[in-house]
Amino acid sequence: MNVTVEVVGEGTSEVAVGDGGTYADLVRAVDLSPHEVTVLVDGRPVPEDQPVEVDRVQVLRLIKGG
Repeated sequence: MNVTVEVVGEGTSEVAVGDGGTYADLVRAVDLSPHEVTVLVDGRPVPEDQPVEVDRVQVLRLIKGG
């Protein structure tokens, strides 16, 4: 399944995820750590170890260097 991953304020990527792929897998695919982000589905946070069941997510960075 292809999933659109929007990193809020930074851009959007298309990520292919296999059966059993988790939200943490999506985060890693866009070169982020699951420890520094929250994944949102329909505006609500989801556990990073939950299997992906949607075709679009938002990733909100909690830590940003500067």
